[in-house]
Amino acid sequence: MPMPLPTPLSIQQIYDDNRESLQLGWFAGFPGGERLISGDATSAADQVGHLNLIHPGRIQVFGHQETEYYERLSPGARAYHTAELIAGQPPAVIIAQGLETPADIMTICDQKNIPLFSTPLPAAQVIDYLRVYLSKKLAQRITMHGVFMDVLGVGVLITGESGLGKSELGLELISRSHGLVADDAVEFARIAPNMIEGRCPPLLQNLLEVRGLGLLDIRTIFGETAVRRKMRLNLIAHLVRRKTLEENYERLPVSSQSEEILGLTIRKVVIPVEAGRNIAVLLEAAVRNTILQMRGIDTLKDFIVRQQKAMESDE
Repeated sequence: MPMPLPTPLSIQQIYDDNRESLQLGWFAGFPGGERLISGDATSAADQVGHLNLIHPGRIQVFGHQETEYYERLSPGARAYHTAELIAGQPPAVIIAQGLETPADIMTICDQKNIPLFSTPLPAAQVIDYLRVYLSKKLAQRITMHGVFMDVLGVGVLITGESGLGKSELGLELISRSHGLVADDAVEFARIAPNMIEGRCPPLLQNLLEVRGLGLLDIRTIFGETAVRRKMRLNLIAHLVRRKTLEENYERLPVSSQSEEILGLTIRKVVIPVEAGRNIAVLLEAAVRNTILQMRGIDTLKDFIVRQQKAMESDE
C-alpha cells in the first residue's frame, strides 16, 4: 500500500490560486510568500478564520466587527493585541470588505514578513471559500495502480495482477455506457472525513492502454459521455486467478470484505478471472449488490437468517 503524500501549501500559491476569485491585493510582507501551511482536509477549518488570538498559526481575517473592536481599543491595548497576534505567527492576514488597514497592522506585517492581503468581499464569504479550497489542497493523496471507472454512478477501482485484463475490462465497460476516470495511475485524495475522490493525472487524461491496440483516446473514440473528470471511490474490484481465489478467499465470506485507503474503509469484491467468464457482467452485478448494501440490504445476511429459520422449523 503506497504511503500518503504530504501536501504543504505556500502562501504565494494560495494568493496565486485565489487572486482573481477573491479579488485579492497584496500590500505588505512580500517575503512571507514562502510561508507554508500544512495539515489535511479535516484541519482546513482551523487554518483560516475570523480574528482570534487563541488560534495561532491560522490565516487571520479582519471584517467589520474585528476592525470596529480594534478601533475601540486604547493605544496600549491595541499594541498588546497586535503583539499577541504576531506572536501567534499567522501565515497571513486578510483585511476583508475593502476596509482600511490599521496603520500599525500594516507596519508590523512588513517588519515581520507576514503577507497582508485585502479583498472587497465579506469576511464570512472569504473564510468559507478558503476553507473549501484548503480542504482540497491539503487533502492526503496517494497514487494507486488500476483502472478507475464510473459504473452505474459508483466509483469502482479495478485492481489485480498484471496481465489479468484490467484495461480490457475497462474498455468493455465503456462500450456498455459506463465511464472512464483513469487508467494505470489513479490519484486519490481524502477531501472530507468520509470521502475519497479519484482523478486522472493530467498526462494520462482520457487515455486507456490496451494490449495489442496501444493507447486509445476514449473521449475521441466514444465521445464526451465516456469519460469522467473525477469520482468518489466506493468500491474496489480485485481481479484474481481461480487458483488464487481458492487458496486465499472464502467462497461465501460471512463478513464483507474491505480495504483501507487513506484511513477510510472501502468495500471490496474479489472476482475470479478465467476463460469463458463475462467479467463485465459480474462486475456490474457486484456494483448493483454494493448499491443494495449501501441502502442497508445484505443478501448474504438475509440468507443466513432464512436458513436459521428453516433449521428451527425442522426441529
